[in-house]
Amino acid sequence: MLTGENKSKIDKIWDAFWSGGISDPLRVIEQISFLLFIKRLDDIHTSKEKKANRLGKPIEEPIFAAGQDHLRWSRFREFEAEEMFRVVSQEVFPFIKNLHGGLDTAYARHMKDAIFMIPTPSLLERVVEQISQVPMEDRDTKGDLYEYMLSKLTTAGRNGQFRTPRHIIKMMVELMQPRPDDIICDPACGTAGFLVAAGEYLRENHADLFHNEELKRHFNGKLFNGFDFDSTMLRIASMNMMLHGVENPAIEARDALSGSAGDISDAFTLILANPPFKGSLDEETVAKDLLRTVKTKKTELLFIALMLRLLKPGGRCAVIVPDGVLFGSSKAHLDLRKILVDGHKLEAMISMPSGVFRPYAGVSTGILIFTKTNSGGTDHVWFYDMQTDGFSLDDKRTPVEQNDIPDVVAKWSALKLPPFQGEGRGGDGADSDRTAKSFLVPVQEIRDNKYDLSINRYKKVEHEEVPYEPPQVIIARLEALEREIAGELAELKGMVG
Repeated sequence: MLTGENKSKIDKIWDAFWSGGISDPLRVIEQISFLLFIKRLDDIHTSKEKKANRLGKPIEEPIFAAGQDHLRWSRFREFEAEEMFRVVSQEVFPFIKNLHGGLDTAYARHMKDAIFMIPTPSLLERVVEQISQVPMEDRDTKGDLYEYMLSKLTTAGRNGQFRTPRHIIKMMVELMQPRPDDIICDPACGTAGFLVAAGEYLRENHADLFHNEELKRHFNGKLFNGFDFDSTMLRIASMNMMLHGVENPAIEARDALSGSAGDISDAFTLILANPPFKGSLDEETVAKDLLRTVKTKKTELLFIALMLRLLKPGGRCAVIVPDGVLFGSSKAHLDLRKILVDGHKLEAMISMPSGVFRPYAGVSTGILIFTKTNSGGTDHVWFYDMQTDGFSLDDKRTPVEQNDIPDVVAKWSALKLPPFQGEGRGGDGADSDRTAKSFLVPVQEIRDNKYDLSINRYKKVEHEEVPYEPPQVIIARLEALEREIAGELAELKGMVG
């Protein structure tokens, strides 16, 4: 858990950048990430030095060669400001940009177009000293500190679109219950929030995976996959994973919807995502196989088609979609819903309150959960009307007691327990109560409603009968009130006359 003292240290670093002339939060996090990486290289080299000294042998695969000692964090932090600035900008930065051959990590791979943007020696000196005081030995602390920095994107106006609320990510991960042998992907990974949360879930629920060398290698390599086409986001995502203890995630530069990503299919067992759902693309740039699945330019529909392509048969997906996907009447909307319901196994639609993404947008969204089967399998679809998420639904998003998330996870877990396989439910049982927050809807009813997946199509609202007095009594009261007002106005008129 992040202490107030450590938060204060991060806030001071943040304030130093702002007062030093770098006010774009994304750039601040990027520059801090560069410095954290430089510090981490020194920590790794120091660890190798200690091991070599204990064994009385040369350092295995040293990061810094002979004559490069001054490039290490522990060395240049002792320099005067002007000299530190010269060394970092002219020597350390070119060094880390060419590390890919010597350090095969995702972050090293994404460094080639990094730009050193700290404008003055005094700012660099101040920031290096402040970062040196932040505890970075413990994985949990490192991860929490970086998550705290990333949370500042949510107070950053135009950059907020890169962040899905952490508690919503955690809920989706708990619903999908990642396994150690999964191959997880987020095709629009941003800061890698879903991948980080999946990794933390595995650490908490499958700690024994680290006793199996094969699963451990899988965890630190191909288990986590993320795509993005923004180089800054790729660096931030890789750093986020690295600080959460995943050494070499497969974070790749890909425009997921374009033809350039068409070489990946049937590759992943689990997808967790909140893809962009505003705007449309030029048809010429969209991968042709996606257009064959659904003829549209809308990104929110194309991403679902992409996920169906990326998943292995039997692969699961939880994806956030705007409400329009659930009930849109265009041919593309209808075709896509029909594919999910009839071509694969659509399992759940969780309706979220419109305030979840405030203060950036009041758009209503839902979470679709489905399994790729290529042969249908939908028998009932579970609907949940999530009305609260533990925070107020206004722009302030302050914590409140009301929170449906634990109930969502508990009910979904109960629904997935044997012997339930979709048979015999949605009839006379509690899951058929359409006035409850959650209920099952038979697939034929969904077909009969043109594959409409909006919860309001199936939910029944109970209206309480409110007793009213007879109209004559209400009218008599209004007349008496008017007489009283007229009398008081006459009295007031006499006083001022």
